[in-house]
Amino acid sequence: MSQKEVDRYHIVKRRVNGEIEGNDAAKLLKISTRHLRRLVGGFKKEGVKALIHKNRGRESNFKMPKETKKEITRLLHEIYSDFKPGHACEKLEKVHDISYCSETIRQIMIEEGLWRVRTRKKDKYHSKRPPKEYFGEMIQFDGSYHDWFEGREERCCLLAAVDDSTSIIVHAKFVRNENLEDIFSFFKEYFLLKGKPRSIYLDRLMMYYNNLVEENLTQFQRAMKELGIEAIPAKSAEAKGRVERPFLTLQDRLIKEMRLKEISNKNSGNKYLKEEFLLWYNRRYGKAPVKKVDLHQKLTKEEKKSLMGILSKKEERVVHNDFVIYYDKRLFQLLKKQPVTVRKKEKILVEKRMNGSICFKLKEKYLNYKEISSKKREKISLSEIPWILPANTKVENKKVEASIN
Repeated sequence: MSQKEVDRYHIVKRRVNGEIEGNDAAKLLKISTRHLRRLVGGFKKEGVKALIHKNRGRESNFKMPKETKKEITRLLHEIYSDFKPGHACEKLEKVHDISYCSETIRQIMIEEGLWRVRTRKKDKYHSKRPPKEYFGEMIQFDGSYHDWFEGREERCCLLAAVDDSTSIIVHAKFVRNENLEDIFSFFKEYFLLKGKPRSIYLDRLMMYYNNLVEENLTQFQRAMKELGIEAIPAKSAEAKGRVERPFLTLQDRLIKEMRLKEISNKNSGNKYLKEEFLLWYNRRYGKAPVKKVDLHQKLTKEEKKSLMGILSKKEERVVHNDFVIYYDKRLFQLLKKQPVTVRKKEKILVEKRMNGSICFKLKEKYLNYKEISSKKREKISLSEIPWILPANTKVENKKVEASIN
């Protein structure tokens, strides 16, 4: 008997024995006097059994048919064995027209050993930072290395930019590595697609932030400063949880959706992200901003023109006496005709762009140049070129190295 039924038993028994009045008993049990009379009558005929609910021990009228449960179990084992209950529930309804709540599917998966109940550990305390009020006021950016294609292609990185106010994934892209070239390429697409956000919240990696000397800007900080975008380094992973958390969902759902659609490379994955998955994800998990104003700034004509130069690796080099510049183990000869006067020992700015091209800049003008051969001269012994040696000179076994063209 339940606690409620035990309580009823004691009150009804006292009413049958005449210890308390009917109205008082009804008030104590918080039921009507008519219902009390039914309970008393049943107690006199059947005893305690009359106070126990009649449906106890009986199968529910809404219990899942055995054939349906068998079919669900088969599909879970054959197709959705590594899916989470919510994801498996959606697929069963959408693909197989089997509609049950995710908790029902979860219980079946637990019975079949496909899902394990997890106990949560005690988390460290982190106070919640309220989201920004405007779309485009701040984006959170990060990259995740994972086996996104389950061995169908080599391990790669997914870059994603999530809007802080809405939790919408504004842009995402599969790249080979989280290096400067791929990051600049990612943000070039982002800026041309949506415009410039007010600020970017990201890791404290050396590529984004100089942890040793804060005054020395990284290439990324320098580029964002030129575009008027504030780059904010996070002090912990929890601080930028609005981009960390979606990666858990992507590592689960995105991988399995690409498996079902037989997507096996980065190009197809990027196309699927753009055309289907991000649209579904943002409809499912996106939220409305507090204030419905987009703070993204469209690039000006001048910014679009100089975007390749801004999103490039910039370094200083010195002009040698022969007007040659050494960069990246290559030789570049500055031409005689230039838009500005170039002097020996002058420092010029080198731009290594995303497409691999190199430009030299002085006083905001691009210099004319050509690349010259940088092959090293090979070494041979003097015995192989006897016409260089004086007459009657003996060459010993020990070789004397000489450099020739």
